[in-house]
Amino acid sequence: MSDLYKRSVTENLYQDHSLDEFIALLVDTEYEDRYNRKIHNLIKSAKFKVSASPNDIDYRSNRGLDKNMFERLMSLRFIQQSENIIITGPTGVGKSYLAQCLGLTACKQTLRTKYCSFHHLCEELKLAKLEGNYLKSLRKLERTPLIILDDFGLHSFDTFARQTLLSIIEDRYDKGSLIITSQLPVSAWHQTIGEGTIADAILDRVIYSSHRIELKGESLRKKKELKG
Repeated sequence: MSDLYKRSVTENLYQDHSLDEFIALLVDTEYEDRYNRKIHNLIKSAKFKVSASPNDIDYRSNRGLDKNMFERLMSLRFIQQSENIIITGPTGVGKSYLAQCLGLTACKQTLRTKYCSFHHLCEELKLAKLEGNYLKSLRKLERTPLIILDDFGLHSFDTFARQTLLSIIEDRYDKGSLIITSQLPVSAWHQTIGEGTIADAILDRVIYSSHRIELKGESLRKKKELKG
């Protein structure tokens, strides 16, 4: 607002505006600047690996991605309804890209988002526990509308990982949304998590409230293979 006012004085801008119109312009400019800065900060704090764009999504039929379904998910209604998304498939088929595309869309609608691998999240929370900030960190996660857990099941589960996942899911049940990507089919998650009772509790709260995307095909990274 201040910058625009200084420019208007030094460059004799907006001379044809009434006082009310000029004040409205200053207010609109300030609002837009704050809005854009908020989006920038949300994207930065989410810590995405790539800047994913819906325009670059591959909808070839042999990939198993339904365009109509994904575009409905891009409306983010699933967040409003505290629903989850599970994206599974072999390595390189674009699971993380789709998840980050949804996450970036959420940030652009000023919804706080956290993106990380589940393994790294566990490491963060282990450190928080050592520093006495474990419960505070869980509460922060609880207040985050969208959490993206990438590479779920890539590392083995220990007691801390199981209890942490259960805590996150219980705290967020009917309050927030999860997007989980995994190379493992959902049918293998129970065994991967281990501890049958805890696995039952986790899967019961996630699977039945989730939209499922099962990708297939060869790795998309082959397109970027260096030719020499």
